[in-house]
Amino acid sequence: MNDDVRNIVLGVIATAVSGGFGWFSRTYLWRRALRRKQAFFGLPTGSDCLFVVNRQMGGKDSSLHRNDAFALLEISALIKDCGANVQIVTHDTARQGFGDRAEFCVGGPSSNARTTAHLASMLPGITVNTDAEQHEDRGAIRVGDEVYRWRKGLEEHVVLARLAGGEGGRPVFLLSGQTAVSNQAAARYLNRQHTHLARKYGVDSFCLVLKVVNSDAYGPDVTELVADVTRTARTPAAAAA
Repeated sequence: MNDDVRNIVLGVIATAVSGGFGWFSRTYLWRRALRRKQAFFGLPTGSDCLFVVNRQMGGKDSSLHRNDAFALLEISALIKDCGANVQIVTHDTARQGFGDRAEFCVGGPSSNARTTAHLASMLPGITVNTDAEQHEDRGAIRVGDEVYRWRKGLEEHVVLARLAGGEGGRPVFLLSGQTAVSNQAAARYLNRQHTHLARKYGVDSFCLVLKVVNSDAYGPDVTELVADVTRTARTPAAAAA
């Protein structure tokens, strides 16, 4: 074998080794990222999860607002990436506990009875004004001493929470907004920021208040993190006072 042939053979071997190492590295990093994502959402491959849909606020039937449907699509993409299966149920038929399966619950207490139950049992420091008549505090979210009011089309708030399901239990993700647009904004925020959230909170519970800015012009696209209210939200209002 002359020098030219030897150099060609060595070049082919080096390319193959380099390519194989690169493929192995990319696969390892992808699998590690997937495991972290699955752990954060409580969605191992082949597992089942629950998506609890609300009814359109103010509607006379059980119709789903189109923005809530978009929220379902945002979260369905996450579930599919984790290799899990989703069961969609309406809020008034989801009569079961939590922890056995991961759960995504969308909609405020005005339109989702299961949200009301989750707030009472796991986030007792949060109260939501559900009055039907128009006034300044209609739809307002109170967390401790802070009040987050709804200004239609200008400022709309949403509670985004990950509620750990106890020892080895699967989490509940709560997206409780003042409007359907804010529900979708929370789903989009979760979709885009889950890596950062997993890095910051791991598999612990958290509760955030987000604000959707000028939804009349921007829809759910301009969303700001207002506050991390985890400690206050998990403290009963009387105790906090």
